[in-house]
Amino acid sequence: MRITRDTPEQLIIANTPWLIGIMLILFILVFIGAGLLVASGEQGDLWFGVLFGSLGGGIGIVAFCAFVRRVQIIFDRVAGKIFIRRQSVFGYSSEDHPLDQLSHVEIEQTTTLRDGRSSTLYRPTLVLTAGPAGPGGKTRIPIVAAYTNGAGSDRIARAVNSWLPAKTVI
Repeated sequence: MRITRDTPEQLIIANTPWLIGIMLILFILVFIGAGLLVASGEQGDLWFGVLFGSLGGGIGIVAFCAFVRRVQIIFDRVAGKIFIRRQSVFGYSSEDHPLDQLSHVEIEQTTTLRDGRSSTLYRPTLVLTAGPAGPGGKTRIPIVAAYTNGAGSDRIARAVNSWLPAKTVI
């Protein structure tokens, strides 16, 4: 995720997974192309080529639908709202929350143990003071669904938490 706007009136955080989307499209094209090449060859492997292209391309399409999702979070001081917009192959969703209910952004973490090594992953989460209460009497809304191991979660949390205190709006 990256910060696309940081003004006293608005803070916009967006995630558009261009790299994974392009890689998956190339994956799909390679498998379909190879399948067509085998199917049109002189060897007569029509069914193998069709099966190869269909299965490889199908797996790529399923992965594209599962992993390519655009997320945009808009913290709008003038409107007094937080807008959370998500878009995928299957559609668009939007939700909004009052900005004055945002307490802070915290970092959720999960740790896994594999082969004697532990790995900790993080994601930024909005903590609201109202709504359907979770643990601790506060509502937690993850900004993204996936946990990551980079410094992006910490950078986003610091940016939002430093933007939250009242700033002069002209």
